[in-house]
Amino acid sequence: MIRSVQTTFVIEGLKDKVVIITGGGHGIGKAYCLGFGRAGSRVISADIDGTAAEQVASQITKESATQALAIAVDVADEPSTKAMAAQVLNRFGRIDVLINNAAIFATVPMNRGRIETIDPAEWDQLMAVNLRGLFFCCRAVLSTMRAQKSGKIINIASGTVFAGSPGRIHYVTSKAATIGFSRTLAREVGSDNINVNVLAPGNTLSEENPSEETIRLRQSSAGLRALKRVQVPQDVVGAMLFLASPLSDFMTGQTVNVDGGISFL
Repeated sequence: MIRSVQTTFVIEGLKDKVVIITGGGHGIGKAYCLGFGRAGSRVISADIDGTAAEQVASQITKESATQALAIAVDVADEPSTKAMAAQVLNRFGRIDVLINNAAIFATVPMNRGRIETIDPAEWDQLMAVNLRGLFFCCRAVLSTMRAQKSGKIINIASGTVFAGSPGRIHYVTSKAATIGFSRTLAREVGSDNINVNVLAPGNTLSEENPSEETIRLRQSSAGLRALKRVQVPQDVVGAMLFLASPLSDFMTGQTVNVDGGISFL
C-alpha cells in the first residue's frame, strides 16, 4: 500500500527560523521544504536544479504565510556553498538550521550493481557530492552559527547502512561515512551550542514520476517492515522537524532511523 498525505506538524520554536535545505528541489528534500514552510520557518530551497528550487520556493510562498528563497548551488564546489551562505545571510541575517540532504541517489542515475560493476569515476563523483558536499556546506555555515552561539545541523544518512544492502556499495559507504562525520563534528562544535545529528530514512518512494519497476522496488521493502507499507517522503518530515526544533536541544551526535521498522538499532 502506498499512502501519500500532507500533514502540518505544529512544533513550537520553528516559526521564523532560517532553514537551508540542500537538494530541496526534489523528492524528500522538497517534502522537508514544504514541511518547514507549513511550520512557519523561513525556508531556503537550495538545489543544483535552480528551476526546481524556484518552484518549491514559490509553492511555499503561496501555501504558507512565510518567506522562501531559492538558490542554485553545487554542493561539491566550495565557492558555490560559500555564495549560498552569503546570500542567505544577506537576505535573513542569520542561519539557524542546515539540512544536508543533497546527494546522488534518486534524481541522478547511479549504478545499483555489485562492487565489480562500479566505475571508479562514478565512485569519485558520488563521493564528491555525498561527502565533499557535506564537508563544504558545514564549513560554509559554521562561522555564522559559532557567532550566534546556536545552530542545528542535520545530515542525511540512509537505512541501507544498517541493513548492509547489497548493490550501490559506493552510496552505502558515503552514508556510513556521514554518520562518522557527524559524530566528530558534534564534538567539535558542541561548545558553541551547535547540535549535529543524523536522520536516516529507509527505502523511500521519493521519485516524482516513478516507473513501475521503481514502484515494485520500493514495494519490496514493505514486507520487511514492522509497519508494512511503502515509505513516502512525508513519513520522514516529522522526525526532521523534531531534530531542527528546540525539542531536541539536548541531542547531538545521534542517528535517528526512520524506516518503518526494518532495522532496530
